[in-house]
Amino acid sequence: MDVELSKVYAVWLREIKRYTNSKARMVSSLGQPLLFLVALGGGLSAMMPGFNYSGFILPGILAMTLLFTSIFAGVSIIWDREFGFLKEMLAAPASRQTLVIGRTLGGATTAIIQGLMILVLGILITGTPIPSIMNIIGILAMMVIFSCFLVSLGIAIASMIQEVETFQLIMNLLIMPLFFLSNALFPLDKMPSWLQMISSLNPISYAVDGLRIMMIGSGTFGLFTDFAVSIAGLVVFVLLASHLFSKTSI
Repeated sequence: MDVELSKVYAVWLREIKRYTNSKARMVSSLGQPLLFLVALGGGLSAMMPGFNYSGFILPGILAMTLLFTSIFAGVSIIWDREFGFLKEMLAAPASRQTLVIGRTLGGATTAIIQGLMILVLGILITGTPIPSIMNIIGILAMMVIFSCFLVSLGIAIASMIQEVETFQLIMNLLIMPLFFLSNALFPLDKMPSWLQMISSLNPISYAVDGLRIMMIGSGTFGLFTDFAVSIAGLVVFVLLASHLFSKTSI
């Protein structure tokens, strides 16, 4: 794979500047996760005395933040195609793999920034104990892997789509089932057997499980399995995104 680090950095920096220049985007994207955490978490915690449900779903809400922010990073490809900037990028002396890596890292960085804000606010709201240094490092590693995996998925889909409206429709049809058919909101062992099977096949469940183990010490699959599945998904979708982006039309 022909990747040039200086050009990866240039593409990454453009994505970061687009994000930091939109203060409204930074603030508004916190609304839905906090609403889930406060309304759903607080309401169900009150119905289950002795169980901090808000703390239980905090890893799931963190994963939701990464999911929504990361996967919609792919829409920038469609905007660039419509406004002609994609043509200029493809004409530049940089391989398409370089462009994919730069966009993936840029989109993942913005998602991680959003995720860290939700993590800090979530710990304050739910009263969840602050994880140990080693667990914080593990949480950051999982966030990086998970975000890059999702951004590459968004890029793969955007490479095949011409219209922003179509991309948003497909993403909405994809994101909500991925989130609600995972273990983000409910313990896996409390689900019906058919939902347990679907959730076990959902890659989102493994990222949530890993985050939950490192944040509150509760998990199902085991930390090694969580990281192995997440890394495998990352490798597959980065390769797929590179392949599809190399065939994208202007």
